[in-house]
Amino acid sequence: MNKKIHTFSAPAVAAVLLGLNACEVAQPRPRKPDTGVPEMEPADFYETTAISSLAISPDGTKVIYSSDKSGIQNVYLQKLGDPPGSETALTQSVSSANLAVDFFPDGARILYTADQGGNELNHLYVREADGASRDLTPGDKAKASFAGWAVDGNSFFVMTNERDPKHNDVYRYSADAKRNYERQLLFENNETMNVAAVSPSGQWVALAKLNSNADSDLYLWDAQAPEAGLMLITSHKTDAVHDAAGFSHDSSKLYYITNLDSEYEYVCEYAISGGTSRKLYQADWDITHFESSRDGRRRAIIQNADARAGLSVFEDGKAVELPPVPSGQIRSFRFSDDGRKIAFIASGDRDPSNVVVMDLAAKKSEYLTNSLSQRMRREWLARAETIRYKSFDGLEIPAILYKPFGATKEWKAPAIVLVHGGPGGQSLVQYSADIQFLVNHGYAVLAVNNRGSSGYGKKFYHMDDRRHGDVDLKDCVWARRHLESLDWVDGARVAIMGGSYGGYMVAAALAFEPDAFNCGIDLFGVTNWLRTLKSIPAWWEAQRKSLYDEIGDPSTPAGEEALRKKSPLFYANQIRKPLFVIQGKNDPRVLEAESRELADAVRANGVPVEYVTFDDEGHGFRNKKNQIHAAAQYLQFLEAHLK
Repeated sequence: MNKKIHTFSAPAVAAVLLGLNACEVAQPRPRKPDTGVPEMEPADFYETTAISSLAISPDGTKVIYSSDKSGIQNVYLQKLGDPPGSETALTQSVSSANLAVDFFPDGARILYTADQGGNELNHLYVREADGASRDLTPGDKAKASFAGWAVDGNSFFVMTNERDPKHNDVYRYSADAKRNYERQLLFENNETMNVAAVSPSGQWVALAKLNSNADSDLYLWDAQAPEAGLMLITSHKTDAVHDAAGFSHDSSKLYYITNLDSEYEYVCEYAISGGTSRKLYQADWDITHFESSRDGRRRAIIQNADARAGLSVFEDGKAVELPPVPSGQIRSFRFSDDGRKIAFIASGDRDPSNVVVMDLAAKKSEYLTNSLSQRMRREWLARAETIRYKSFDGLEIPAILYKPFGATKEWKAPAIVLVHGGPGGQSLVQYSADIQFLVNHGYAVLAVNNRGSSGYGKKFYHMDDRRHGDVDLKDCVWARRHLESLDWVDGARVAIMGGSYGGYMVAAALAFEPDAFNCGIDLFGVTNWLRTLKSIPAWWEAQRKSLYDEIGDPSTPAGEEALRKKSPLFYANQIRKPLFVIQGKNDPRVLEAESRELADAVRANGVPVEYVTFDDEGHGFRNKKNQIHAAAQYLQFLEAHLK
């Protein structure tokens, strides 16, 4: 019986990594010599840079973006026309992720956000032109976020829950450092609603009310007539979601995304003066993001088409021909003030995230970054294949399959069923260090989009409501059956792996389908729905009802009983396959006690358990050296229990 428990602080992880050698990590079996692809170390994959947010300067000559080049997310500045690698670090955090938000109108100062060690209590900071930084939203328990610029650029809006942890108020801050960034309260939010957008004029605040996990509404509040209260602008009779996508620059219109009377989400425009809505853009898949230039002439949308997110730009209502970008994911797009340029982050299955700026007039793109590790070659990375397989009831389940180089009928590969986070997340075609590392070491990976995943229409999305650990789990079990049908997969050796909700699916699979998989890797997964739903962070209050509608209500006897039945912790005595658990000490969503209790309970069964915690992580990894160490650990686990 394996009784190892590992708890690592950041210095301890560094010490372990420095001492890591071939004798301490189980060596995988030799790969067929004719593949030409070497087996590589975890660092070769995770040292590929991850980029998470960006903004383009008002004059369109430079970009700020967040990158983990230093080992954790920091903010960098890159000038257009300069070669990749010539960026300037604007922040130097060693413990908390710093994320780029926006430039000030003067182009010399920036806004960025950071939490503390993954606790998700983000504050908003200004970095002055001289490099000094200042927290604009102090308060140990406060959570804040940027809500946009006023039309004249002399002030900006910030949402913060400092008054009441359950509600976000809106403040208007002066952009003048000489006035000490003084602020005044614009909107006091006493409703169980999320502040969704603030108009550049400062007159309008849009709020979203989640009526259920299938239905939501948008309201407007008028600062010039506060006594009028909130005005419902999305009255409807059948269930439909409505998400604000921002105001026009002149504050006369609110853009929003809805699936009213449609299987997929589309973009609408609400004219405030007339109180009328009209459809702007609709496609055969969900439109997930919308952005408009300041003058309104150019508009951009992102469409989620079968796990690939593509960019479309329109000028004066007509589609614009764009230069090619990697097929995969486009995100975080922003127009320059003149609308001539659009900056975004692009990635593909073999292309890590990079910052791209398109000059729409010149019809050319400039890559500002080169994120692939210098020790890595693109041709060594596996391609993603989008597939469908049938589940227990005949329903076709979308998934993404990665095949190791050299896998054949004669050299069959062990396999991993990979489950995304959520509930309601989606496995996407994009670069994944986790997946590429595992495939490089000879494992096939099938990333499933089980029923309940987003991106495939609202009917598919709601198929697992209050049936978690049942129909969604069956989809994962039948994913194994699909793998067994492939002549290049060793169907006798299949693991299940996932993070967050995916980690729950790992624990559920081992507890409720104890013979379905050979072993499981649970990364910060829910094990006790009763505890998780009762201890959700205060700032999720507006989402509480939606969560209860989807998963279950722990406040009622029937709900408590149902949640107990789907919580693997209470059935840990049924787990008899090896388990690997990773947990962040600062996780505000899945408390550390959940993972520890599961590991202890499974260990009591005499089952091999590895339990690894990180003192400086929250819900998911932010620190690169922790990712590298965790990958080495779970590869060792797979080599021992799967190969």
